[in-house]
Amino acid sequence: MKQKLNSISSNKTHSVVWKRLRKNPLAIVSICVIGIFCIVAILGYAITPDKTPYANEQHLELAIKKPGFKVQMLKVYDKEEVKSNFFKNMLFGTPSSTTNIPIYKYTETKDGLTYECFTGDNPNEGEIKHLNKNTKYEITTRHYPLGTDKYGRCLLSQLMIGTRVSLSVGFIAIIIAVVIGVSLGAIAGYFGGKIDNIIMWFINVVWSVPTILLVIAITFALGKGFWQVFVAVGLTMWVDIARMVRGQVLSLKEKEFVLAGKALGFSNARIIIKHILPNVVGAVTVVIASNFATAILQEAGLSFLGLGVQPPMPSWGSMIKENYGYIILDAAYMAITPGIAIMLLVLSFFMLGAGLRQAMEVKQ
Repeated sequence: MKQKLNSISSNKTHSVVWKRLRKNPLAIVSICVIGIFCIVAILGYAITPDKTPYANEQHLELAIKKPGFKVQMLKVYDKEEVKSNFFKNMLFGTPSSTTNIPIYKYTETKDGLTYECFTGDNPNEGEIKHLNKNTKYEITTRHYPLGTDKYGRCLLSQLMIGTRVSLSVGFIAIIIAVVIGVSLGAIAGYFGGKIDNIIMWFINVVWSVPTILLVIAITFALGKGFWQVFVAVGLTMWVDIARMVRGQVLSLKEKEFVLAGKALGFSNARIIIKHILPNVVGAVTVVIASNFATAILQEAGLSFLGLGVQPPMPSWGSMIKENYGYIILDAAYMAITPGIAIMLLVLSFFMLGAGLRQAMEVKQ
């Protein structure tokens, strides 16, 4: 009966929170923006113009082309086609089974195909080449909605795959932070005494170190790479959660339902996990939303400094680092575009956190 009443109370609380959240237009907009970024990250290579691994198809002759650029592409089928299923392609991309050659124009004859290679913006300056009639080929038009970078890669594809990096770093880092923060905060708040003093001393020591310096130190210790960024960011974000959970547990452990559990002989672990922590979920959710935004910023900062994910894996921070020099060379969009993506996603998480905080406000 008690579990049933708790379930009904929890459902009513969630319903009230959702009703309040729906009345906040900024929170709804932020949820929609986050949802769009999540869809792009999940579908990945299934919707990117460049479907090669890491969206890393390079054509130096197409370097630094403006948004909306398009070019004729000659696809020569001279490689063995790689067989893989849809989900594998969606997650990891598909190695190209063709040699792709940008061209100005072409002429089909009985002997095969004669084409002029693309070398720049001036036609009639490219090298004239011939393709044997027995060679299998296809001519398509390649579009670059956001233009190309200095290596001739599709900026839109790089931006879309970079979404996956930012969201995955935030998600896994938050899991690490929640596990550590909730565990230490709950133990310190529930048992108190010397255990609380020791844990709080450790929390204050970590708290006193500047976050970016701690992240850089952990990155140096673990090395540079994709998974190392998860651990480095996660190990620096648990302090906020631990302090908040400790404060919540200190107030909750004096409630009647906790005293009743002790009187019934329940173990400390059962009381903490089944009775106290469910009442802390709301406050933890608010902190998670803001910490998610912080994790995205930290990952972008590490990648900008060269300490995050390493090439050829695309990241919004590394895209800004590679292209910030073009801001004064009539190609500012190359650095501004990933900056706008970071701003939109971070702002959406902050607005969602603010909306959740208002929706869970007891005085309302």
